[in-house]
Parts: sequence; structure tokens; C-alpha cells
Amino acid sequence: MKEPTPEAARIPDKKYFRIGEVSGLVGVDPHVLRYWETEFKLIRPRRARSNQRLYRRQDVENLLRIKTLLHDEGYTISGARRLLGNRNRREKIPTQGTTSPAAGRLALVRRELEGILQLLRSKKRG
Repeated sequence: MKEPTPEAARIPDKKYFRIGEVSGLVGVDPHVLRYWETEFKLIRPRRARSNQRLYRRQDVENLLRIKTLLHDEGYTISGARRLLGNRNRREKIPTQGTTSPAAGRLALVRRELEGILQLLRSKKRG
């Protein structure tokens, strides 16, 4: 099981969070959260009958990851989107056709390294 990050550990144990609460937990203004919703497909809050956004715990954890990538690690929006998209695909890739789970993980690592190499090559040209 994955260890919770320090930020995720401080998220209250609730099913839904309103945008003001999420804003405080993540440390960005509500308009930033609304913008990130348009840029990252993995952030899709539900709507209450009053049409107010209701974020799930997973949304809050993803928003914390996004903030870390953008503010602390210096990624651009497109770079963070690409990284998070690769992470989501990686978690869903089956190990079908491999002889063991370890072989499946090695295949994942190889694909990741090839992706990094492509990124480096494209940055070198530009």
C-alpha cells in the first residue's frame, strides 16, 4: 500500500469538500482550482444541488500533487499534465503477456525511460 504524503495526511477524513476548504488545504485561491479543473482531466468535482463544487479526497490529493509539480518542482502545466497522464496510464497497464509481475514492472520502467528520452530529445532541439 502507498504511504500517504504529509499533505495527504492532513486532509480531514470526509467524503466531500467544498471549494473554500480545498483552497485552504491546497494553499491556492479558488480561481486557481477552477483553472486547474480545465487543464487536468483527473480533477472533476461533483456538483451539489446548489451547483457548488464538491471535491473528493482523491481530487484534493491530486490537487496537492499538481501544486507540488507546478510550484515546487517547476513543471509547466503541460509538463505536469503529461507526467500525471503517464502516471495514470502506468497504474492501469496490465502485466498481460509477461512472465511475472517483475517483468511487467521492468517493461513499465523501460517505457518510462523511453518517454523521458523523447522529452530530452525534444528539449534539446528546441
